[in-house]
Amino acid sequence: MDTVKIKSICGKFPGATSQLYGHPSNILAYFVGDKRFAHFKTSEPEKWRFSIRVTPDRFVELTDVPGIKPAKYFARFHWVTIVNPRSLSADYLNELIDWSYRKALGSLSKTRQLELLGTGKISPSSR
Repeated sequence: MDTVKIKSICGKFPGATSQLYGHPSNILAYFVGDKRFAHFKTSEPEKWRFSIRVTPDRFVELTDVPGIKPAKYFARFHWVTIVNPRSLSADYLNELIDWSYRKALGSLSKTRQLELLGTGKISPSSR
């Protein structure tokens, strides 16, 4: 999956917003509420590397895969950096992004979740 498709997926989640941080950070970050669920590095080296939060088990599994490493400064929170997002299948990457979004959404108050989702109820998978 290319970066254009990944950015499109990240932007389509209910309540998702993005913010571009210029120099010195050079990061395009995706948020739900005030919680980050994904980001891209927008400068060299490794331009367009992609980082997301994963489960502790997936963190161990993924960091053993070539081209996937613990995310700088975020690894202690189980974030991984995927140097080349095309190295993973689209379905698997979709699943990882969805989990990261739902983890961020679930850390918000129930009231805020309802506001962002625009519904009267919270789906069981966002808990």
